[in-house]
Amino acid sequence: MTRSAGWLSLSVLAALCLLSPAARAQNKPRARDLGIPFDGTAGPLNAITDVRGVEVGHSTLISGEGKRQVGFGPIRTGVTAILPRGQQSSSEQVFAGWFSLNGNGEMTGTTWVEESGLMEGPVMITNTHSVGTVRDAVIAWWVKHGQGNQPWSLPVVAETWDGYLNDINGFHVKPQHVFEALEGAGSGPVAEGNVGGGTGMICHEFKGGIGTASRKLDEKQGGYTVGVVVQCNYGLRHQLRIAGVPVGREISENLVWSAETGSIIVVVATDAPLLPQQLKRLARRASLGLARNGSISGNGSGDIFIAFSTANPGAGNSTGLVQLTMLPNDRMNPIFEATVQATEEAIINALVAADTMTGADNRTVGALPHERLRQVLRKYNRLREAAKN
Repeated sequence: MTRSAGWLSLSVLAALCLLSPAARAQNKPRARDLGIPFDGTAGPLNAITDVRGVEVGHSTLISGEGKRQVGFGPIRTGVTAILPRGQQSSSEQVFAGWFSLNGNGEMTGTTWVEESGLMEGPVMITNTHSVGTVRDAVIAWWVKHGQGNQPWSLPVVAETWDGYLNDINGFHVKPQHVFEALEGAGSGPVAEGNVGGGTGMICHEFKGGIGTASRKLDEKQGGYTVGVVVQCNYGLRHQLRIAGVPVGREISENLVWSAETGSIIVVVATDAPLLPQQLKRLARRASLGLARNGSISGNGSGDIFIAFSTANPGAGNSTGLVQLTMLPNDRMNPIFEATVQATEEAIINALVAADTMTGADNRTVGALPHERLRQVLRKYNRLREAAKN
């Protein structure tokens, strides 16, 4: 993870350096650790990396404090990489489909995904003004490693805006940070909260960022896995609901926005053998997970989702016939449900993992307070029990 000099005390920096990203991910509490109930059965890691072959990497940039000086900081941003088939097979295409719930945002490469049904390479997530840099750097990374199936490339790069806490017009994300996220990607636990592209993000006026979750279907449903990564940066406080409880109305102090704002990127992975039109259907279901937590997908939102399948290796072969397998549409309901559930939980995992952050112009965005959250959930549980009696 990249850190410019001077952003932390040496003792804290030394402590962080002793821990791998996976270890840091494991040491942070997650939503289920707080007793939040969720539907469905999570995979072993409760992460997108439960889908075999998927790897995730982050490059996190945090430095400076005080007044914003464009080009100098403070910097609170980064890059997240999701590789469908890992680094070693990063150029092998997968079937994919995408969906825009509200289009005030960007996800490059989706015109070709729509046309061909195929996606080559990673899905990258960063801040709004770094999309071009990240896109070009992915191509450079492919060239460096002699990858790519064709003489042109159309990487998928998505964004949400971190300009409240970050010097976004300073263009601090550089190609080396993209390389760092790609080359540091792994298949274990996924770091959440203030990491990678989610470093400077805000969700329901709490500190937001990166979150992940997964669902494992039983053997009768095919035994498939669905995993989700979100970069959440949307919503007003009063809209937030957790496990059906109006948490945002109960924890109403330290607000950030005066009007609906923000965006969310959702990446859905599965090992179910789905074709492109089925994956587009899957991407749409992320909307329902988002709605469970209170989003209205406002006018200013860039709520953009992409889904891919790691099944059907060789689907993008350019010569000869390709033999494919396909899950019948009549068997997709459990996959739809898993996507809704994993999206809902990934967002709450992002909120639970994120830490209070002070950024540009000394603006501070507070983290979701864990003990207050527990108290609110207990209160509504008592009210429900009383209503039954």
